[in-house]
Amino acid sequence: MAEENKATEQIYTIPLRDVKEYQMWKRSNKAIKVIREYLSKHMKVEEDKIKISPALNETVWARGIEKPPSRIRVKAVRSDEGVTAEIVE
Repeated sequence: MAEENKATEQIYTIPLRDVKEYQMWKRSNKAIKVIREYLSKHMKVEEDKIKISPALNETVWARGIEKPPSRIRVKAVRSDEGVTAEIVE
C-alpha cells in the first residue's frame, strides 16, 4: 500500500535569547536565521525548504531590528514541499 501524503504538525517554543549577543543592527535578521536553523534541526529538512509566514516575520520585526523577542512559539507544518512556520496565537 502506498504511503499517503501526511502533513505533520508540531508546536515549538524557540529561544532567541542568544540573538542579544549580536550587533544591535543585525538582531532581527539573525532571529529569522535562528528560527530556520532550529526548525531545520528539529523537523529534519534543509533550511531552504522552510517557509516563514508573513505573520511570524511581522512578529519578529514588530519592535524593530534591534529588539526581537527573547522567545517565540511557532507552529511548524511539514508537507512534501517542506515546512511552513506560523506564529501560535
